[in-house]
Amino acid sequence: MTSNNVVHTAGVHIDAPLDFAFDHLCDPDLLGRWALGCMDIRPAGSEGVFVGRSLFDDAEVHVEIRPNRDLGLIDYLVGNRDERLPRISIRLVPGALCNLPDDRCAAAMTAWRLEGMDEARWDQLMKTHEVEVLLFKAQIEARFQRTQS
Repeated sequence: MTSNNVVHTAGVHIDAPLDFAFDHLCDPDLLGRWALGCMDIRPAGSEGVFVGRSLFDDAEVHVEIRPNRDLGLIDYLVGNRDERLPRISIRLVPGALCNLPDDRCAAAMTAWRLEGMDEARWDQLMKTHEVEVLLFKAQIEARFQRTQS
């Protein structure tokens, strides 16, 4: 895990192929199982926009998922009904890049700090993302294992 006052990145190796992991991380229904700020996610009424609730304070958050499979990049635009910014992204790379077998991959979740975000909120966000990468890793691996049975 790396961080500073501007950006935080949390990463994991995943025991599943990149395409499988990518599809999982783009699925809004599955996002609501690992993203602690997007629980109970549902369509928000606008095409491609979803709304969920934070487990911390029950605040409503709107999110758009913008995948770019060619780059292995998923941008999550986060905000409210009217304005969302690409504050969170996940980059997936093939296992070979990390000296892993071809049937594995690696993921890095990056979060950008908003100007004016206090230290307590930034610390909470960093810790949350470190847990979220562990959650999506476990969920992807379990789901992949079920497909192999």
